[in-house]
Amino acid sequence: MEFQELITKRQSTRKYLKTPVDRKLVEKCLEAARLAPSACNSQPWHFVVVDDPVRIREIGEAAASLGMNSFAADVPVVVAAVLEKMNFTAKVGSMLKNKDYCMLDLGIAVEHFCLQAAEEGLGTCILGWFDEKKVARLTGVPKGKRIPLLITLGYPDCEIRKKIRKPLEDMVSWNNY
Repeated sequence: MEFQELITKRQSTRKYLKTPVDRKLVEKCLEAARLAPSACNSQPWHFVVVDDPVRIREIGEAAASLGMNSFAADVPVVVAAVLEKMNFTAKVGSMLKNKDYCMLDLGIAVEHFCLQAAEEGLGTCILGWFDEKKVARLTGVPKGKRIPLLITLGYPDCEIRKKIRKPLEDMVSWNNY
């Protein structure tokens, strides 16, 4: 698939078929995330894959509130993206430049995961709205570690939507803001 087609195909899927996802496909997505670049090659991430339906339902309940993410309890796979410590060089650079490199790096790795999923015919949705403490408890993530994002994964039960985005000229300038 051409890259332009892939990024057009990748969308936030909120309705999935009940079809289980083969672990080999999940591993391909994890491998894509593993290969993502990171500041000073720090690789500050760990992924907890949940495919047990009972645990998914519990995580889905932790993600659903105020009308958000009600679909998350009924997905084939949920992946918790855990933030790990940066290496010394990345940490120093992050402090000196006042930029949260580890969060940027995690976002890149998560998008690599999602693009690979789209390539495999799978849908994903990146969630930031959930009860992090409850999800940490349900996934066995040690205290003191953060779970900034969850990824839902499965076969989409919906059509690819037309992307509605601002025009390029509204978000780009050349040589000067």
